[in-house]
Amino acid sequence: MVMRPQYFIYILASKKNGTLYIGITNNLIKRVYEHKNNLIKGFTQKYNIHQLVYYEVFNDVYEAITREKRLKKWKRQWKIELIRKFNPEWKDLYEKILQ
Repeated sequence: MVMRPQYFIYILASKKNGTLYIGITNNLIKRVYEHKNNLIKGFTQKYNIHQLVYYEVFNDVYEAITREKRLKKWKRQWKIELIRKFNPEWKDLYEKILQ
């Protein structure tokens, strides 16, 4: 059986101030770990954005990139509604993806 590569768009949130971050990766577990442990310099480290609240899976990298770009242009309220539909309690989904 041939495994097809997977790509993920994800949204992280800050517990402290609700700041959102949207990213793309081909290894969601590794990438979220890097964010949680401040191994990535920049926006998520500066604003303590460590909680995985939303993600989508794609088999095509171009579809994932298109979706990420589209979500980044969305109004904040639309992003919040998307997260609430997927994760109503805004739980950190990192433990779930480790299983």
